[in-house]
Amino acid sequence: MKIVKHSGDIVEFNSDKLKKSLLKSGASALEVDTILYTIKKQMFEGISTKQIYKMAFSLLKKTANSHAARYNLREAIRLLGPAGFFFEKYVGRLFSAENYKTITNLTLQGKCVSHEIDVLVKKNEIIAMVECKYHAGRDVASDVKVPMYILSRFNDIKERNHPIFDRKDIVSKCWIVTNNRFTVDAITFAKCSGLNLLSWNYPEDNNLKTKNDSNSLYPVTCLTTLSLAEKDKLLILDVILVKEIINNSDCLNRIGLSPNRMKNVLKEASELCRYI
Repeated sequence: MKIVKHSGDIVEFNSDKLKKSLLKSGASALEVDTILYTIKKQMFEGISTKQIYKMAFSLLKKTANSHAARYNLREAIRLLGPAGFFFEKYVGRLFSAENYKTITNLTLQGKCVSHEIDVLVKKNEIIAMVECKYHAGRDVASDVKVPMYILSRFNDIKERNHPIFDRKDIVSKCWIVTNNRFTVDAITFAKCSGLNLLSWNYPEDNNLKTKNDSNSLYPVTCLTTLSLAEKDKLLILDVILVKEIINNSDCLNRIGLSPNRMKNVLKEASELCRYI
């Protein structure tokens, strides 16, 4: 059966790929088989992947909110926009979880001009600048122009000492992080230039998806028991990760949730972060 991707491309439906993503949500093999059977019965020639996703999400939610939340991860990261400010904070949390010291949203004077830096990180006395490329569109890729441009900024910044963590810090590494993907040329150029890349699917074994699942670094926008407006209120309160709700449930009270709804949100959050 032919299906239509987000990009408009028409491809053959791959049930194994869908099954794999459903299993990664934490649903049992029996639950996944039941969901696949239900979806296949409702499919038709030319159905969009967006429609299939909505069906899968709805059916997963009936098994457990946390399953649907985990399945919704990529969309949840996209909801950290629209300007990408909260995506930068989220990226800072990813590095903090790996024992980096992090500072977000600052300006450094380069040799030639000043530069706004999304995130600065430090570990083992090595300081790196992290540039975040947020895309609202699911199929937008960061092409080779992105690392080329950021490399020029990095080269200007590393020529000077900076009073960041200490008085004479040197920025010696550079990361580029995107919520979508990099083109082949962008990856090739970055490797050749010594830049580090992180995207939804790159590097293969240590990307945004695997980092989330390995360390339970799910953004609050994953949660299915909260409305979009409530998620935005949490982000404004600087509550970026689901695990931060578990450690500070008072934030749910601050955004106006009733005790019963707080209980449901905390249940979903705990189940989501307990899964490995």
